[in-house]
Amino acid sequence: MVAVIPLGDSSRRPRRFPLVTACIVALNVVGFALELMNGDAFIVRWSVVPASILANQHWSTILTALFMHGSWSHIIGNMLFLWAFGPEIEDSMGAPRYLLFYLLGGVVATLAQIATAPTTTVPILGASGAIATVMGAFLVTYPRDKIRSLLLIFVFVRTTYLPAALLIGVWFVTQFLSLGAVTPDAGGVAYAAHVGGFIFGAVTARLFEYRGVNSR
Repeated sequence: MVAVIPLGDSSRRPRRFPLVTACIVALNVVGFALELMNGDAFIVRWSVVPASILANQHWSTILTALFMHGSWSHIIGNMLFLWAFGPEIEDSMGAPRYLLFYLLGGVVATLAQIATAPTTTVPILGASGAIATVMGAFLVTYPRDKIRSLLLIFVFVRTTYLPAALLIGVWFVTQFLSLGAVTPDAGGVAYAAHVGGFIFGAVTARLFEYRGVNSR
């Protein structure tokens, strides 16, 4: 097994504490705790069920599902990715615009996933579509930054530094090529949400940034 876990941008530091990113992480932790305490009924109620959206019901779940996760590995992995790329994008946009960007990206990602199987009753949940939006923005804003990462090769672990364009680019290609690997009706990884969120982030990032952002 080979895996790469991004830990953070080693090329720059945010000018201010990433308050919005920290709050998003905190809300995801609270959401996951509520899931553990309240069980499956809570998860089904506050996750996105495409068939319900098609029936014009529970539209609020498109937002609430962004703060829920299916397992410990799901939330830990997502929060690591968010903390690796979010602070710099929050810094480039400012807190209010970054929050709007994140939520819009999550909504677009969820709608992209719903479009693959609009009548399914399998719940959709997780922050990965919104985080993919942040990664798309990072790719176009700071493609040459070095990302400090953990490289896992079977039982061997080492720290390495990878260009953002390489790390994020390979991740996106993997997600895109996996679109046909799962049947949306059967659940599994929401690849369409990842691809949809990423494209939204890459295309719209410049609209949300401060003018004169030092991208390279």
